[in-house]
Amino acid sequence: MIRVAEPGRWARRHVLVAALLLSLTAQGATLSAAARGEIDAVLSRLQSSGCQFNRNGTWYPPAKAKDHLLRKLEYLEDKGLVDSAEQFIERGASRSSMTGRAYLVKCGDAQPVESRAWLTEQLESIRNAGTAAKPAH
Repeated sequence: MIRVAEPGRWARRHVLVAALLLSLTAQGATLSAAARGEIDAVLSRLQSSGCQFNRNGTWYPPAKAKDHLLRKLEYLEDKGLVDSAEQFIERGASRSSMTGRAYLVKCGDAQPVESRAWLTEQLESIRNAGTAAKPAH
């Protein structure tokens, strides 16, 4: 005798497997408190820098740039796509996800530089300051 599965049972099983796979892939990378602290410090430096931020051909004040980059960080965190400050700079703070154009930072009369370079320099400075502040053992 051939046994026929009840209608819909096969579909329910596949939906459950698909849901499990999606939950596993969504967990991805987790941003540590230390990495989040570094990102917050870099974005605070941007906000207090007085530098302008170019996104897709339009210059924005630093506070608006910080707000925009925080939204991108939230998206990356929700997707589990960022687990370090370097990954955030590379995946969220270097270029437009819509156009692919590099973001720029312009401070005073200096020539604009790509945000990747500017933000990475700030991150290195923050890390060096943290290292210098720790007592030697």
